Amino acid sequence: MSQIAPQRVVTLHYVLEDAAGQVLDDSRARQQPLEYLHGHDNIVAGLERALDGQAEGATLSVTLMPAEAYGLRDEALVQEVARASFPLAELSPGMRFQTPGEAGPQIVTVLEVNESRVRIDTNHPLAGETLRYRLEVLSIREATRAELAKGHPLPPGTEASSVEDRKVL
Repeated sequence: MSQIAPQRVVTLHYVLEDAAGQVLDDSRARQQPLEYLHGHDNIVAGLERALDGQAEGATLSVTLMPAEAYGLRDEALVQEVARASFPLAELSPGMRFQTPGEAGPQIVTVLEVNESRVRIDTNHPLAGETLRYRLEVLSIREATRAELAKGHPLPPGTEASSVEDRKVL
């Protein structure tokens, strides 16, 4: 039986809850399992560690403290910017945008808006949260050469799917 290890593509269903038990995301409800490339930072580090060595069909519950998930909140990431930085006429607290950041795309949450300034938060929305995952491992397979080169799973049909192509170099 195949086990989760680096260089393998894992497909799983999950339910993500906050510490109070509120469901934040449910892959089954969306009818879309998560597929990721193990060992390539496609998912949060604590979750990847918990999944390491699990087999197809495994079900597990994992609780991640903030440092193992999306990190601790950093108040230095809350700042004020000029209202002119936002092209939208209507801005309101709670709105979120994805913008380029130093380490790749980041989510910006609008906290306050006035005529000249906007207070924003660039912490991940789940920073500082203790998260609970309920997981079911659906399948595990060797990654293709192209997936290893890209660092994430590719859609079916992107390349030939013969056994030879799935071998790891």
